[in-house]
Amino acid sequence: MGPVSYVIAILGCADGGAACQQVAIAPARYESAASCEAATGNVLAESTDFDFPTIVARCRSAKNPAAERKAPPRSTLVKQG
Repeated sequence: MGPVSYVIAILGCADGGAACQQVAIAPARYESAASCEAATGNVLAESTDFDFPTIVARCRSAKNPAAERKAPPRSTLVKQG
């Protein structure tokens, strides 16, 4: 099966997180889910240029970054004003 690496998908949400669409994939790859999860806050903090009231960062397998995870997002940024 080989090693698995992870990427951080950035999702833009119009309704607080229920209906989101992928707007970007962060360029870095992570060797473990834990290292990916640890980086979501920093990546999210740098992802403020999207026109959505809520931005979400989720770790996904690099083999299939478009696949949706069932778990809730680890990091969420809600824009103010």
